Amino acid sequence: MFGIPGKQAVTLTDRAIAQIVRLMEKEGHSGLRIGVKKGGCAGMEYTMDYVAEQDPNDELVEVDGARVMIAPMAQMFLFGTEIDYEVSLLESGFKFNNPNVEDACGCGESIKFKDVDELTEERADHG
Repeated sequence: MFGIPGKQAVTLTDRAIAQIVRLMEKEGHSGLRIGVKKGGCAGMEYTMDYVAEQDPNDELVEVDGARVMIAPMAQMFLFGTEIDYEVSLLESGFKFNNPNVEDACGCGESIKFKDVDELTEERADHG
């Protein structure tokens, strides 16, 4: 794990907590699982799935009944991220305010992370 003792891997805004809890209750899911995969014009994309049970290798963040599970491959890339839920006239959805993102495409669906060695060094400096 890439966490810092006493600090959660990600933080959730009140809007994100409310939306995650609402969807968990509506569909009977155990929580929201977040990951990353290769794809998009900037190189990587977030993945989000509601799951029935937690994978034992996932990092669990639980706040006020909202459960977010971070897939092992995504933990280094998501550490320090704030997850929000925004509603506008044109769209609504989860937004990731991620300090590990170096660049993003114009559509906002695809991101490029800092170099893995750089991320590892930053975690070591904080630990």
